[in-house]
Amino acid sequence: MNARFKAYWPAILWALFILVICGVKLGGVSKAPMFFAGFDKLTHCGLFFVLAVLYCYGSIRKFKTRGLRIEIAIKNTIVLISYGALIEVLQKYVFTWRSGEPADLFCDALGACMGIFGVLVTSYALNNESI
Repeated sequence: MNARFKAYWPAILWALFILVICGVKLGGVSKAPMFFAGFDKLTHCGLFFVLAVLYCYGSIRKFKTRGLRIEIAIKNTIVLISYGALIEVLQKYVFTWRSGEPADLFCDALGACMGIFGVLVTSYALNNESI
């Protein structure tokens, strides 16, 4: 089983980091003057962008390809959006000091799609280099 997940360890560790960050009690930090309106949404988008890139990297290593196949990209998108939904459900019902919001899930999905799109474009450019 360990060999099955070997390529995904960076993504697994980042997913655990996201779980901790999204479950921690912030208190009054979110109302500090250094945070602007929408900072939370930007954070969700950024966290899931990085998770998507790491997860796609794991998929590329696992399947030993030079790029991300479209069916794997679709599977990765579904997995990442499902993980974002799980985080929001946990925030709403388990981490009651946090609020699970549909807007956060949208930003999770947006960040995941941006990351996967970035990997697709980059791998296509690297594999179709004309020089």
